[in-house]
Amino acid sequence: MGHSTVRAAMVYQHLVGGRDQEIADHVDRLIKKSQKSTKGGRKNTKGKGGKIN
Repeated sequence: MGHSTVRAAMVYQHLVGGRDQEIADHVDRLIKKSQKSTKGGRKNTKGKGGKIN
């Protein structure tokens, strides 16, 4: 990691670990929100009458 002491490395790891969980929780909420908004099938992305493959 390049830290000057083991203690500095441990402090960094602790801080980063907490942030990783915050990011994962946020991404999880975004996925759930997206799934709710698209419930009931896929949206047609090819224009009028387009077929989704």
